[in-house]
Amino acid sequence: MTYRILVCDDEASLRRMLSDHLTECGFEVVQAADASELKTALSSEDPDLVLLDVRMPGKDGLTALRELRETSTVPVLMLTAAGDIVDKVLGLEFGADDYLVKPVDLRELQARIKAALRRSDLGREDVSETGTRLTGVVPFGPCKLDLDGARLLGPMGDEIAVTAMEFSLLRVFAENKGRVLNRDQLLDQAHGRGWEPFDRSIDLRISRIRRKIEVNPTKPDVIRTVRGLGYVFG
Repeated sequence: MTYRILVCDDEASLRRMLSDHLTECGFEVVQAADASELKTALSSEDPDLVLLDVRMPGKDGLTALRELRETSTVPVLMLTAAGDIVDKVLGLEFGADDYLVKPVDLRELQARIKAALRRSDLGREDVSETGTRLTGVVPFGPCKLDLDGARLLGPMGDEIAVTAMEFSLLRVFAENKGRVLNRDQLLDQAHGRGWEPFDRSIDLRISRIRRKIEVNPTKPDVIRTVRGLGYVFG
């Protein structure tokens, strides 16, 4: 299977460099120079993953991401400036799956893209620490988690949009019901690789999930915080 990557960056030289490298890696690449071209490409090209720059003239990448998340769950990797924690926090809040720091290391780029695509692939093999891989549809608070279809269903059976990373976290919780999991365990099982120290990334993603599954997200009953230890489902 050939995956299609949409590269959106206003810097033409960087866009070409990323596109050339990804093409050499076996990906099909589509380019967009700004948010307007991004929107057009999303509707016509149906990409498997979006590589999106944060700092673009006109409509910036964060605004474009927020609008994209209203209609799409395609994995999005944000390109951020070195050390710009604000961009990382906002990107995760708006639904980014991952982020890369400029200047981009091409080996890291390839690894993170492959990891994001694995998470979004319905055929991925997510295995919990117990070695048990759940299948079918399982209760998740007032919702239901369709593990085979990679969907979160609301109380009335309506589908609730979740990103690939959010679904991976939901699966990890479902497969470890009643167990307290710390941030490192959650990142390791859901992300499938090591992670740079940015503790708030898990907290932000769980906050987004809670807004989708909890009756009262400010007083969560489904995914609870265990002070000083981590999080527990059930």
